Amino acid sequence: MSTPPRLRPFSQVDVFTTTPYRGNPVAVVRDAVGLGDAQMAAFARWTNLSETTFLLPPSPEGAAAGADYRLRIFTPAGELPFAGHPTLGSCHAWLAAGGTPRVAGTVVQECGIGLVPLRRSPTSDLTDRPDGGASPGGRLAFAAPDLLADEPVDLSTLAAITRALGLEARDVVDHRFLDNGPGWRVLLLGSAEKVLALDPDFTGLGDLAIGVVGPYTALGDERYDGPDGAAVEVRGYALDMGIPEDPVTGSLNAVVAQWLQPDGLLPAEYVASQGTALGRAGRVHVSREAGSGDDGQDVDTVWVGGDAVTCIDGTVLL
Repeated sequence: MSTPPRLRPFSQVDVFTTTPYRGNPVAVVRDAVGLGDAQMAAFARWTNLSETTFLLPPSPEGAAAGADYRLRIFTPAGELPFAGHPTLGSCHAWLAAGGTPRVAGTVVQECGIGLVPLRRSPTSDLTDRPDGGASPGGRLAFAAPDLLADEPVDLSTLAAITRALGLEARDVVDHRFLDNGPGWRVLLLGSAEKVLALDPDFTGLGDLAIGVVGPYTALGDERYDGPDGAAVEVRGYALDMGIPEDPVTGSLNAVVAQWLQPDGLLPAEYVASQGTALGRAGRVHVSREAGSGDDGQDVDTVWVGGDAVTCIDGTVLL
């Protein structure tokens, strides 16, 4: 059921950057109570950003499980159960607008894939500086959801992707289908330079979400000489979401870490660069921490973090 349009609080947040307009923007409607699915989808198509989000009170089940708010995430093509940069940007907007988590230092987001914990620096007040930059220590990070699928890309799909990216089979070091809500088919190339040189034929990529990653030095070598000490360059093509190339992608970087860190190909803590080919300078901060599950078994958590800055703060008629 939809409600008549009214002015609603609205933010546009640039994520994975401390410099406005160098990361990946997300549109955040901070009060979406009463909006119907069709209204949300139409507004997401209108913003024409890779993602538009809508903040809501948690569901009764979510609230009982500790959620601070509920988030719905739309691309121009439809709704997603989870996505990384909308999670960070929406949490930034919620905190900047006065949101107070139930547990100090931790925010729990309810979304289609379930509950997603976020953490923030204890030194940050999560407010924006007058010059538009993100507050010192204001980096947020989300705990990467468990993978729903982890398997090699099927050979026929791999061949089609390789052709569309202008690669030879020998250029692909490894590949996986990794699903954390968005289902990413990820190719590992031999170098960041090969990643940056890609000139995709989008008509040949089909209706898929495709990630490509390449190291700035040899895999496993901890001497990182990428921009700002980046270990890898990442590119993401999300044709299934109506996004030819995404500037900076949290969900993709999450699955890359979950894939490559356990085998020591990437270290427990590193920075990924993304957006270079689009004139952006996204920096994704990834760390893997050991822990234990409810059953006492060892469970590692991948944290995917980034800075954020509010570029637009006002109201929207919706």
